[in-house]
Amino acid sequence: MLTQPASDRTRTIWRSRLGSALRTSLACTIVACATLYGPVALQRQISFPALCYVTIILIVTNATLGDTLRGCCYALYATILGVLPAILCLWAIGPARLSAITMSLAVALSAFVIVLPESTHLITKRIALAQVVLVYVVAYINGVHTGAITHPVHVAASTAIGALASVVALLLPYPRLACHEVRKKCKLFAETASERLNHLVHAFCADEKTSTLASLSQAKSLSKTEAKLLQSIKLKQESMQWERPRISFFQHHCTSRGDRLQGIEISLRGMEIALTSCPSFSVKVLADEEHKSFLHALQKHVSLTLKRANLYLPSCDSSTTPEIKGSEAVDDKFMQILQVVFPTYKDLPSLFFLFCLKLLHNELTGTPTPSNGISLGNSSAPCTQYGTRSSKQSWGAILSHWPVKIGKRRLILAFKRALSLGLSVLFGTMFSKEDGYWSGLTVAVGMAWGREATFKVANVKAQGTVLGTVYGVLGCFIFQRFEDIRFLSFLPWIIFTSFLGRSRMYGQAGGISAVIAALIILGRKNYGPPSAFAIVRIMETFIGLSCSIMVELLLQPTRAVTLAKVEFCRSLGTLHDCIQCISFSSSHTNDDYPCLQELNEKQKKLTTHVTELANFIAEAEVEPNFWFLPFHSICYGKLLKSLSKMVDFLLFGSHAMGFIVQASQRCRVPWKEIQEHIDEDLQLFKDKIGCAIKCFEQATSIKSLAALEKELWKNIPRDLEFGKSPKPDGFRVLDADTDEDEDEDKVEEMLTSFLQHSREIIDKFHAAEAEEGLKSQMILCLSALGFCLGGLIKETREMENGIRELVQWENPSSRINLYEISCKIHALNT
Repeated sequence: MLTQPASDRTRTIWRSRLGSALRTSLACTIVACATLYGPVALQRQISFPALCYVTIILIVTNATLGDTLRGCCYALYATILGVLPAILCLWAIGPARLSAITMSLAVALSAFVIVLPESTHLITKRIALAQVVLVYVVAYINGVHTGAITHPVHVAASTAIGALASVVALLLPYPRLACHEVRKKCKLFAETASERLNHLVHAFCADEKTSTLASLSQAKSLSKTEAKLLQSIKLKQESMQWERPRISFFQHHCTSRGDRLQGIEISLRGMEIALTSCPSFSVKVLADEEHKSFLHALQKHVSLTLKRANLYLPSCDSSTTPEIKGSEAVDDKFMQILQVVFPTYKDLPSLFFLFCLKLLHNELTGTPTPSNGISLGNSSAPCTQYGTRSSKQSWGAILSHWPVKIGKRRLILAFKRALSLGLSVLFGTMFSKEDGYWSGLTVAVGMAWGREATFKVANVKAQGTVLGTVYGVLGCFIFQRFEDIRFLSFLPWIIFTSFLGRSRMYGQAGGISAVIAALIILGRKNYGPPSAFAIVRIMETFIGLSCSIMVELLLQPTRAVTLAKVEFCRSLGTLHDCIQCISFSSSHTNDDYPCLQELNEKQKKLTTHVTELANFIAEAEVEPNFWFLPFHSICYGKLLKSLSKMVDFLLFGSHAMGFIVQASQRCRVPWKEIQEHIDEDLQLFKDKIGCAIKCFEQATSIKSLAALEKELWKNIPRDLEFGKSPKPDGFRVLDADTDEDEDEDKVEEMLTSFLQHSREIIDKFHAAEAEEGLKSQMILCLSALGFCLGGLIKETREMENGIRELVQWENPSSRINLYEISCKIHALNT
C-alpha cells in the first residue's frame, strides 16, 4: 500500500531537483556564451563574469518564476545600495588615490550600511556586498586606469546580465510557475495525509497490539514527508504573489493556504499523540462493531473530502469544500459514537483521538475553531476579497525593505560582517594584489542572516571550494583542445551540486561554494594557467574564511551552548505564563474569548522560543568544545522534545476550552456553574505544574552550584533553611522519594476528580434538556482537556528528569536535589 505512493514521491522530488539544475545550467550557459562569444561591445560591458554566475546561483537555485522576478528586484535594489554610493565615492576620492587601507575602510563602511537594515533580504545583501568588493578592490588594483563611472557601470551590467539570464532560464522551454508547484505539492500533501489518516484509524481500531504498532509506525514515517511538503508549500506562497498579477487564475488567491494545511497536519499529529500515549485502547468507547464500522466509514468520508477538497485554494473560498451528500448526518452521527455513560481516566486517549478526528473534519469543512475564531493553523487574518490585501503586500515588499530597524544586536552583527569583509580584502590584496578580491567575494557571497555554526560552515565552504576548483582544473585539462566548448563541462557539475546542496554533509553553503568555484574557472578567459589560478583561488578563499572565523571568535564570545541554556530558561518562563493562562475566567463575558486569546498569544510566543532553542541546539552540536565542557546534546534533545509536546498539549487544550465555551452558549446552563466546577480543578493543575516549572527555571538559571553556595554564604551567613519555600505537594516533581507508580496513582486521582466534576456539568446539560449532540460534544471536549492536562503533567515529570541530568552534568561532583536548589535560590532572593 505504501510502496507506490513512496515511489511517486521520490520521482517527484527527483524531477523537481533535476529541473532546477537544468534551468541553472541554462542560465549559466547563456552567460558563458555572452561573455565568450558575444559581440565585442557586450563583452566590454560584462567585465565580471564571476558576478554574473554569483547572481545566477543566488537567484535561480530551486527557484520558480515568481522567485526569479523577486530576485531580479532584489538585484536592482542591491545595485542601488552597492553601485550608486560607490560611484559617488570613487568620483570624490579618485581611483588613483586608493590605498590598501582606504580601500578596506571603504569596503567595510559600505558593508556596514548594507548589512545594518534587518528588513533587507539576504539575496540583496549578498549581491550588494559582492558589487562593493569588485568596485573598490578592482579600482585599487587598476589604479589610475579605472574609470570612476564606467567601472561601477560594468559591475552593474554584469549583475543585470546574470539577472536577465535567470529570467530567461525560468521561461524556457516553459515557465516554471510557483502556482503549478504548489498545486502538485498540495495534491501530494492530500494523498499523504489521507494515507496517514488511514493508518491512524486502523491502529485505533485494531484488536491486536502488534497491528496497532505497525500501523502507527507507518503513520510516523508519513508524517516526515508531510512536514517537508508543508514547508515547501509555505515557502512558495510568496512566490505566487509575484506571479499572481500576471495570471488571471490567481485573482482568487488567498494567503491562508499554508495555515489550512498546517491545521490538517496538527489534527493528524494529535491523533498520533493519542495513539502513542496508550497503544492498547479501551473498547468501552467503541462498544460494538457498529461503532467501529461507522468510524471506518467516517475515515473514508474524511479521506474522500481530503482528496476532493481543493487544498490549492484557501478554505475561505466556497469552491474549496466539496458538497458531499449526508455531510451533516455524518457530523451528527459522529457525536453518537460516544456512550451515555461518562468515560473514565483510561478512556481519555481514545476520546482525544476522536476529538482530533473531529478537528480534522472541521478543518476540511471550513468550520472555524472557537478558541481563535479561525482555522486550527493559527492564521493571522481572514481572507480578503480577491486577495487585494495580499497584492498590496506583494508589490510593496520591496518598499518595506527601506525602513532601518536599529538595535544593539543589529549593530554588533553589522559591525562583525563589515570588519570581516574589510579584513578579508585587506589581507587578500596583501597576498595577491591582482586576485585579492576573491577573498572578499568568499565572505560576501557566504554572508549569513544571523548566527551560524561558524566552524562547520567555514569547513563546508572550504571543502566545496576545493571540490569545485579541482573539477574546474580537470575540466580545463580535458577540454584544453576544445576551449570553445569548455564551458559545457560545468553542466553535469551543476546537476551534481544541486543534489550536494541538499545533503546533510555539505548543505546549501557547501553546494553554492562548489558550483561557483567550478564556474569561475570553466567560464573564464585570460586568467592564465588554470592550475596556478586554482591555487591562488583556494588560498584567497582560505584567507576570507579565516578572517570570518577570527572576527566571530573575537566579537562573539558567547557560545551556542550558553545561548541554548539561556533560551531554555526563557522557554520555561514563557511556559509558566502559558500554564497560568489556562482558565475559563471571563471567557463567557465576551464573544472574542479574551482569556483564550491570551493563552493563544502566550503559546505562539512559546513556540517562537522553542524554535530558537532548536536552532541553538543544532548550532551547539557542531560547535568545537576546545577547553570547554562538552555539550550534552542528548539531554537537551530530551528537553526540547518535552517542550515541543507541551506546546502541542497547550494548543489542543485551548481549542478544547473554546469548544466548551461554545457549547455552553448554546444551552441554558448558567456559565457560572460550569466555571465553578472546572476552574477549581484547573487551579489545582496550574499550582502543581506552574510551581514545578518555576523551580525548573530557577535551577537552570544558575551558573554552578559552587557559585550558588558561595553567593549564599556571602549574603546570608545564617541558617540556609531560613528562606525555604514550601515544598510542593502531589506527584514527584522536585521530590525523589516517591516512585513512578505512586506518581501515576496521584495523577489518575487528580484527573478522576476532574472527570467527576465534568460529569456533574453533563448532568446539568441533561437537566437543561440539551441536544444529545451537544452533550456528546461536551463530553468529547472535556475529555480532551483532561487528556491535555495529564499530558502536561507527564511531560513535566520527564522534564524534571532531564533537568536533573543536565544539572548533574554541569556539576559532576555534587549531589543534585532540585528542591534544595530551589530553596537556596529562594533564600538568596528574599
